[in-house]
Amino acid sequence: MRKKWAILGGTLSSIGLLGVYITNRFMYLPKKGDDFIRARETESTRLIEEEYDSLPKEEVLIPSQYGYDIKAIFVKPYPHKKFMIFSHGVTENKWNSIKYMNLFIKQGFNAVIYDHRRHGESGGKTTSYGYFEKYDLKAVVDELIRREGDDVFFGIHGESMGAATLLLYAGSVEDRADFYIADCPFSDFGEQLAYRMSAEVKLPAKFLLPLVDGTLKLRQGYTLKDLSPISVVQNILKPVLFIHSKNDDFILPQMTKDLFEKKQGPKELFLDFSGTHAQSYNDNPEEYEELIQRFLEQFVLKGKDVVS
Repeated sequence: MRKKWAILGGTLSSIGLLGVYITNRFMYLPKKGDDFIRARETESTRLIEEEYDSLPKEEVLIPSQYGYDIKAIFVKPYPHKKFMIFSHGVTENKWNSIKYMNLFIKQGFNAVIYDHRRHGESGGKTTSYGYFEKYDLKAVVDELIRREGDDVFFGIHGESMGAATLLLYAGSVEDRADFYIADCPFSDFGEQLAYRMSAEVKLPAKFLLPLVDGTLKLRQGYTLKDLSPISVVQNILKPVLFIHSKNDDFILPQMTKDLFEKKQGPKELFLDFSGTHAQSYNDNPEEYEELIQRFLEQFVLKGKDVVS
């Protein structure tokens, strides 16, 4: 009898350790170095140091409700209240957002770039793929409104995890922005995790997801169901532009298509860019800029009294 209990105890212990191992894999996903990202963007001329340095800006530490500071940079070349907030992807940081920021500065927008929790110069110990990040995004929005007033006009652009974050924010926290641009988001993190587990490590995701779910709940206080933009996207009333590269095999384009189909009201979908995951702009910069301009003219600025 004791032997059976010992075997059962060992089995349960092994299962528990497996749950910790899997959740550690994505909660503590290795980040790219800040210097590496800045050098990469500089070498590709997506970041031109002299141009960036010449922009009027202010570095700001924004308190998160979770006890750390969010590092943000408010860039304000224009005197008016027209802004874009940029939400980067996992393993990246605010320097990756500068290429998108430059597009919108050309369109007459001021900008806010910031580091997600556990990235760049922000605090936070784990990556939660939108759960905690959506409330940090709200903190950034609140700071923008505090500085510029309730009548500030702004949009939010996100890439990959940043795109999922803005959809979770707009769909479950507050639909406060005037428009959103979601570039290569996942529609449901559980489905994405199952896909990557089967593709990368050949693990039986069907049987392991309940284990991951329970471990996440115990360790972090949320479950995979809380990381599902497709479950809340129908709550977003403002215009959304959905973008995805047709050759993306990391987060499949079908996820963005599913999000688009479920979103109600004004929306646009573009799946025809070449390139792998999160490379739509890098591989198609002119076409990307043209798409942004068309979306703004058709869905955002047309017939509205917005200072340009």
